[in-house]
Amino acid sequence: MTPEELQAARDRIVPDVVAGGLRVLFCGINPSLMTGATGHHFARPGNRFWPVLHLSGFTPRQLKPSEQRELLTYGLGITNVVARATARADELTAEEFREGGLILTAKVEQLRPQWLAVVGVTAYRTAFGERHAQIGPQDRTIGGARVWALPNPSGLNAHWTAQSMAEEYGRLRAAAGFTAPSPSD
Repeated sequence: MTPEELQAARDRIVPDVVAGGLRVLFCGINPSLMTGATGHHFARPGNRFWPVLHLSGFTPRQLKPSEQRELLTYGLGITNVVARATARADELTAEEFREGGLILTAKVEQLRPQWLAVVGVTAYRTAFGERHAQIGPQDRTIGGARVWALPNPSGLNAHWTAQSMAEEYGRLRAAAGFTAPSPSD
């Protein structure tokens, strides 16, 4: 991918991977330029979402970003707090996060997942005005969905290793009563 192709993806909107009645709807902060350019969520090299999803037992094998629609077969989906692609999350304003929280709330009310898993506690805090939220289950429900704040899988989040993230994602998997799917043939 050339730098020009990446820059051309700035502000692009990437379609959600969703369906009604999901077990867990994962919610990223916003698409990276790589995601904007490819149309595949968590596509940036170094992003640990796909390895962590597998290590935590949500998927029977590590999916590639281009296989994102396979998540639906496991009752999983992906959306974002803010829809537009940027190079870095710090390019987003607090107002965009708050507006994104309203849009996300409407989306969850319509789709009715059992769990909303926001991957980025700071994004969750800003979008929903929960200044003291910590990683883990939240008291808040949205449209009947329980909410869990997860560590951001970005490679820039050095406070969490893939293994420690997988343990936290695994806590959500267990709380959701989600049994690991069998490997496909």
